[in-house]
Amino acid sequence: MSFIEWNEQLVTGIDDFDHDHRQLVGLLNKAYDDFILGTPNENVADILNEMIHYAGHHFAAEENWMLQNGYPGLAEHRREHENFCTSVLELQDGYNLGKEHISLEVLQFLKTWIRKHLLESDADYSLFNKTVVLKNTVCGATRP
Repeated sequence: MSFIEWNEQLVTGIDDFDHDHRQLVGLLNKAYDDFILGTPNENVADILNEMIHYAGHHFAAEENWMLQNGYPGLAEHRREHENFCTSVLELQDGYNLGKEHISLEVLQFLKTWIRKHLLESDADYSLFNKTVVLKNTVCGATRP
């Protein structure tokens, strides 16, 4: 059983972002599986580092999309991304300095944040996309 099950509730309807979200969920599931199997912390940390890098790329793409489409929640969404990055980088620094270990609590923090963010914040821009962006695209395409 996966640490995070991918399901339709997590889908935004924006293919590139859904692909990124699946990748992030997959990386977290791999880190969890390796942790449960007793894989050395260094290997789990490598997966988490890949996840951090991928998240940074994804966050930039989301924020750019929001800016281009006039999403009114951009500032708050950006703050959530920044807070997440700050927390994860602190954990990563602690691990690199030998003060932190990859633990179930770290993995649970990542799981909770990702699920909450996808189900609430990303769901909000998904609704915006469906009700504003796509409507304007369709209306714009049908105007003479």
